[in-house]
Amino acid sequence: MDTEQYTQVRNSIKRKLQIDLSNYKDEQMKRRLDSWLARTHLDSWSDYFSLLSGDENELAKFRDYLTINVTEFFRDPNRWDTLRQEILPYLIKNAAENRQVGGLKLWSAGCSIGSEPYTIAMLMAEAAPGTRYSLLATDLDRGALQKAKARGPYSQDDIRNISPAQRRAYLTTTAPHFVQEALQKNIRFQEQDLFADRFESGFDLIVCRNVVIYFTAEAKDQLYTKFQAALRPGGVLFLGGTEIISGPSKYGLQTFGISFYKKI
Repeated sequence: MDTEQYTQVRNSIKRKLQIDLSNYKDEQMKRRLDSWLARTHLDSWSDYFSLLSGDENELAKFRDYLTINVTEFFRDPNRWDTLRQEILPYLIKNAAENRQVGGLKLWSAGCSIGSEPYTIAMLMAEAAPGTRYSLLATDLDRGALQKAKARGPYSQDDIRNISPAQRRAYLTTTAPHFVQEALQKNIRFQEQDLFADRFESGFDLIVCRNVVIYFTAEAKDQLYTKFQAALRPGGVLFLGGTEIISGPSKYGLQTFGISFYKKI
């Protein structure tokens, strides 16, 4: 796909699906779109967009495909151990020292099918039992959100990092596995475009892992600035293992361990 054609396709997608691909890395998205068109066995994007005009199911499938979802419970287990052992105790202490009302306010940004917010809920149950908290879980992918709200089903690959004890405590016993209903009580799922929509504020912890790697440098700048504004003073941003902020102070953040950044 050449640059001119990509621009035309990108504009059509924005018009038909209200998804702005200008925030994504061009070459990566071009490959993804070429792969999708090949699967349709149609000759051109013009033919495919004609198909979309009269097929709501196909439109939904295409929309879900464009919102990239690669996720699992406790992805990068060492980082979640750091959250459990160091970050959560710090956040709880910080909230107590500031006489924070209402408990911890947490956000899973780009929650996909729910693996991440349910992982957070498991950690809260284990590492901070009795601590009040609310957890916002957002994503642009409506299909993924539907699965998250339904608490599954989750495959063996999805749950491979969950210990046997955690499986007994938090999942249904037979495959396909669903998360136990009790784990969902503090979670609020919501559709959200990270670039177009306004953020809530006052978060103690924002978890946005393996999301920004798909975005351009300009889009990352915009997102880090919005995340910093959404954190309360001393709040923490938790990113993916390869998502390193160079010069975090320009966003009002400071390094707080590998993958963690604290609002100054």
